[in-house]
Amino acid sequence: MVPTPQADLSQQQPGGTLRLDIVAGLTAAAVVLPKAMAYATVAGLPVNVGLYTAFVPMIVYALLGSSRVLSVSSTTTLAILTASQLALVVPDGDASRLIVATATLTVLTGLLLMAAAALRLGFVANFISSSVLTGFKAGIGLVIVLDQLPKLFGLHISKQGFFRDLLQFFHELPATSAITLGIGVTALVLLLLLERKWPHSPAPLAVLGAGIAVSWLASLGAAGVPIVGHIPQSLPSLTLPDVDLIVQLLPGACGIALMSFTETIAAGRSFAVPGDQPIRPNRELVATGLANMGGGLFGAMPAGGGTSQTAVVRAVGGSTQKASLVTAAASAATMLVLAPLLGLLPQAVLAAIVIVYSIGLINPVEFMSIRKVRRMESHWALAAFLGVLFFGTLQGIIIAIILSLVGLSSQVANPRLHIIGRKRGEDLLRPLSPEHGDDETFEGLLILRPEGRLFFLNAQQVGDRIRELVEKEKPRVLLLDLSRVVDIEYSALQMIREGEHNLERQGVVLWLTGLNPDVLDYVRASGFAAQLGAERLFSDTRTGIRHHQDRNAAKAIFAGDLT
Repeated sequence: MVPTPQADLSQQQPGGTLRLDIVAGLTAAAVVLPKAMAYATVAGLPVNVGLYTAFVPMIVYALLGSSRVLSVSSTTTLAILTASQLALVVPDGDASRLIVATATLTVLTGLLLMAAAALRLGFVANFISSSVLTGFKAGIGLVIVLDQLPKLFGLHISKQGFFRDLLQFFHELPATSAITLGIGVTALVLLLLLERKWPHSPAPLAVLGAGIAVSWLASLGAAGVPIVGHIPQSLPSLTLPDVDLIVQLLPGACGIALMSFTETIAAGRSFAVPGDQPIRPNRELVATGLANMGGGLFGAMPAGGGTSQTAVVRAVGGSTQKASLVTAAASAATMLVLAPLLGLLPQAVLAAIVIVYSIGLINPVEFMSIRKVRRMESHWALAAFLGVLFFGTLQGIIIAIILSLVGLSSQVANPRLHIIGRKRGEDLLRPLSPEHGDDETFEGLLILRPEGRLFFLNAQQVGDRIRELVEKEKPRVLLLDLSRVVDIEYSALQMIREGEHNLERQGVVLWLTGLNPDVLDYVRASGFAAQLGAERLFSDTRTGIRHHQDRNAAKAIFAGDLT
């Protein structure tokens, strides 16, 4: 878990802020750049693509985004989604075609984000529920770890799906390169120890530097250990998309755009502090859209807001987007000066970096927390997790969205309907429950309180439950408390009107209470208010109860007079 920032850094003096932003930008670069290169390998791309992604998109977002500190580059999730899509259009892994396909995918992702901004679709950041996202990311994390394990062991397997890849990995284990495994495991252990001792430290840079030094001193490349190889010593050049690939890449780009925006909004909100301007979803769509469009034209892979590098910026005192501009400058300097050295880096070290920072996506504690609160949502999380493993990462997004929509539909289709009672000896109305078994009800009066929005999807369900309760309780008066109903649609209003006719035939009178102004307007416009009359419409439930009690008292007096 990333700690929530507590201090308000936005009120510092300009000079102090600039100094802290420079330090934060350089520190973040030490974390971002090794990861960016590693994530490029996850996508099946050269490591310099990772550097490009930590350059142009970061600059564009810094100029346009609404978060003061969000650091934008690639993430583990976006990397594996990119890998899945590129494998579909460039199955043979041809380097030149991969670069063009990446540019097309990234620009297309940016265009989709811009289209979403034009349509004011900022709300899609909440399109995947937290529980489903937990399962989806856990599946992604496991897929990434398996994807990198062969590099750690010096093996090569052809990707055919998670379970086939797992079997092939175990089958190839006897061919493990001992020296490659030794380097990879050493890097893995060092990273884990450093991250545990100093969270958000430049541990990736230290391990990366050590890997380069060992590779140079021991001539690992000549010894058969896979290394990064040649990296162009230059800034990114213009790369034009291929329009012929748009149809093939469009479905995947939609999923990547959704995940980019979701991660960007989540990271931006997580690291906002008092005094920061609020994160504005539609502005974030524009900023991330242009960041991806600009990045794609200069060879970057899809980008989004990253939590780990943003945490570093906050932890060392960064408070403005100047920190991201410093990080982008460090990326440019790396491309121009350090490219030859980076070519010596063992692939096993990059695999170790990816594994360490992907394990965090697998969070069993979060699964257990979801299960404790809502068992059904834990089933959704598990289904999203298995969906990624069985059907693939991009299909996993579709499964995650469908599960979220099914969950939402399940909730709105089954709104709560409470029987209301009163706490004995007090004027407190509340739903009847085993916990409050002593609560009193009112002879001949059944008070029901539905909650939420009543509309075509749940009208029949609510009507059936009301009928069941009326048949069970056999009241003379049904008092329908609509104080928790925020909106009522025509279908639901018709259900209530038809229900009133059925109740009348059973000798049950319907009263309505607690209607908000909008709901009351709809009831009046339908003519139902006039049909009920003022004597059956009440401003609140207590007024309805008093009216019922007064009627009963009057009847008792009248009956007494007759006798």
